[in-house]
Amino acid sequence: MSQIAQGKIEGVRYKKLVRHADERGFFSEIARDDENLVSKFGQLSMSKTLPGVIKAFHYHKKQDDIWFFPRGTARVVLHDLREDSKTKGATETYIMGEDNPGTLLIPKGVAHGYQVLGSEPVIITYLTTESYDPANPDEERLEWDDPGIGFDWSIKNR
Repeated sequence: MSQIAQGKIEGVRYKKLVRHADERGFFSEIARDDENLVSKFGQLSMSKTLPGVIKAFHYHKKQDDIWFFPRGTARVVLHDLREDSKTKGATETYIMGEDNPGTLLIPKGVAHGYQVLGSEPVIITYLTTESYDPANPDEERLEWDDPGIGFDWSIKNR
């Protein structure tokens, strides 16, 4: 079974995926019920995002998310908005995608977004602990360049 690491932000957990490969391809477990990543299962969804796009920021009051990027590469940015958190105000980033497979638990109250890196689209699949309710959506929006978060989305040459 894969090891699950605690992120810098309280409650965030990252699981580096193990690939079991042979001449036919590979297999990886994304999330299991015995890992205690989420309190319950609500919905599994996927989305395709084109190169150059930044999708940020939003957060939830009721649900946790688990993110996985099976195609492409994304820079994921998290920012802790929770008043009662020891890590309130902390920002954390992850590079995720097909060349760096992992599963990321994003707790309710942590703002999150991502940026497509490279010239290929990304596919994100995400599991939520609550099903989407269009009459009462659990999505609070912040601008991608929100000054309270102050994240620099530019790519640095090294």
